[in-house]
Amino acid sequence: MTSIVLSIGSNLGDRLARLQSVLDGLGAAVRAVSPVYETDAWGGVEQGPFLNAVLIADDPVLDGPGWLRRGQAFEQAAGRVREQRWGPRTLDVDLVSCRDGEGEVFCRDESLTLPHPLAHLRAFVLIPWLAVDPDATLTVAGRTRRVAHLLEEIDPAERAGVRRTDLGLHLRTEPVTG
Repeated sequence: MTSIVLSIGSNLGDRLARLQSVLDGLGAAVRAVSPVYETDAWGGVEQGPFLNAVLIADDPVLDGPGWLRRGQAFEQAAGRVREQRWGPRTLDVDLVSCRDGEGEVFCRDESLTLPHPLAHLRAFVLIPWLAVDPDATLTVAGRTRRVAHLLEEIDPAERAGVRRTDLGLHLRTEPVTG
C-alpha cells in the first residue's frame, strides 16, 4: 500500500469545484483533507490567487508513477493546459511525498521526482499539510526534516500570503454522478 500527500490548487474558473473534483475522484482512498487556503501565486508570473489544499490518500496498488498518472488524469479532466511554467491553471495536482510499507519513496526520473523537489520552499504546501498532519516529515537534500521546521525557514511574508478561508472540501459518502 502507498500513502500519498497531494497538493492541489486552482486559480481559474470555479476553483473550489476543481479542488472538489479531486476528492470526488479519489473517493474512499482519501484519509485526510486540509482546510482550503487562498494563496498568492508562486513563481513570479502575474496572475490571480489560488485556492490550495492538501490531501492524504491511500491505495493498495498505486506506486509513485501510478499516482502521477492519476493526478494528471484529474488535471486533464479539468482542462489543464501546460503553456507557461508556474502560470495560471484550472487544476494543479502535485505529488509531494509518497510512502510505502518501507518508508518514504524516492524517485528521480524524467517524469517524476519524489519527494517533490520544491515542496519545502512552498508555504502553500506546508501550511495545509501541517493542518492535517502536525507530525509530518519530508526528506530534503537527503535529510529527513519536520515539516514544521521547514515552514519556519520560509520568509514570513510568504507564509502570510497563505490565508485560511471559510470554504471547505467534503468527502462524499455517495458516489458522484453527472
